[in-house]
Amino acid sequence: MAALSVVFAAIAMAWLTAYAVLVWFCLNLAALALTELIARRFSKAPVSVAEARRWRRDLIVAETVQGGVFAILVELVGQSGEPAALASAVVMALLVAAMNAAIIPCIPAAAFGAMAPLVLTILTFLREASDAAMRTLASGILPLIALACGGQLYFLLLARKPHKAALEALSFQDEKDELIAELEQSKANSDLARRRAKEANLAKSRFLATMSHELRTPLNAILGFSEVMKGELFGAHIVASYKEYSSDIHASGSHLLTLINEILDLSRIEAGRFELKEEAIALDHLVEDCRHLLTLRAKKRNLTIEEAVEPNLPRLWADERAVRQVILNLLSNAIKFTPPGGSIRIRIEWTTSGGQYFALRDTGPGIPEEEIPIVMSAFGRGALAQKNAHEGSGLGLPIVKGLVELHGGTFTLKSKLGEGAEVIVIFPPGRVIEQSVNPETELNTA
Repeated sequence: MAALSVVFAAIAMAWLTAYAVLVWFCLNLAALALTELIARRFSKAPVSVAEARRWRRDLIVAETVQGGVFAILVELVGQSGEPAALASAVVMALLVAAMNAAIIPCIPAAAFGAMAPLVLTILTFLREASDAAMRTLASGILPLIALACGGQLYFLLLARKPHKAALEALSFQDEKDELIAELEQSKANSDLARRRAKEANLAKSRFLATMSHELRTPLNAILGFSEVMKGELFGAHIVASYKEYSSDIHASGSHLLTLINEILDLSRIEAGRFELKEEAIALDHLVEDCRHLLTLRAKKRNLTIEEAVEPNLPRLWADERAVRQVILNLLSNAIKFTPPGGSIRIRIEWTTSGGQYFALRDTGPGIPEEEIPIVMSAFGRGALAQKNAHEGSGLGLPIVKGLVELHGGTFTLKSKLGEGAEVIVIFPPGRVIEQSVNPETELNTA
């Protein structure tokens, strides 16, 4: 606006004296300084809802004063009566209106206050057009006056659109700030919950590690003495029921010890404290050993176990005890849930990427697809297992999955109700030992 004032002052020199132009220019700079002062104070002051009205009033007054100062120059230039002067006055009014519409649309009343003096000044030109000396110019003045007034109205209406857009932008900004605040709060709550969960998990691991010795010591005594009583090593029981009770005590103690071991294994896996004792193992030999251990249980249920093994498979670099536990858990589950007369098929082959996989498929009742996440979670048991009262803690599959993932492999369970179940354990190519390695250097190479 100051630069525009310099341009207006230079144009006005064509019709006004230098003294008049200088006085007007100083007056205009004072009005601009007043507006600048109010704006600077507003930007630094903490504004409340009550004070916003006062600041709006002050800004409207300042813009009205500034518009009045420009109107003075338009009036002085237009009084010369020359057509060029009138045209220049109209252009000045339109330029001031355009500038106000651009820089103060956030307060429509201020834009109106800045334009109103200019409109009133232009309307005074009608009085001059009615004079006898100006009648010859009336045909040219009236269109200019109409243009000036219409332009002022147009720019006033144009200023309302940025005001509406500014309100919408503020509304969107407020919504965005609320969303950011909610996200930050949610993140803080999530971090707190994650930290508490981690602390609880560590506390659980410490508790289980501490209690393992305390629980196993009395259990070993229970198992040992109940086995002695069951075997009648120190003489036959006078009452025959005592031998049956001893067998029940031994079976219950064995089940409890197995449950404790599974809980400890799962807690160590979840806490990342399960240490793998890796060595070269033959996957097909391990599967055969586990199948041999469970042959008697399979025969009792009249189950057929078939094997399909890829010949000349190289050995794997893995923890033998962990892999054996994986195979035993999966094979035990297949035998448990396959009805009498069914079959179990075992496959050991290469993967397309150069690894090895162990797959086991049974002809049991299967698992509904929606229950697969349940049976894969700790202590999760499917509806069929609960209905038929199958023994189990629901920790077998989570332990299998954790042990396989510790080896960098993947565990997959596929099943549909009435179609049996299939489990696949895949070991990555990095676990396969090259056949060309000598036995003496095999350990170091792997």
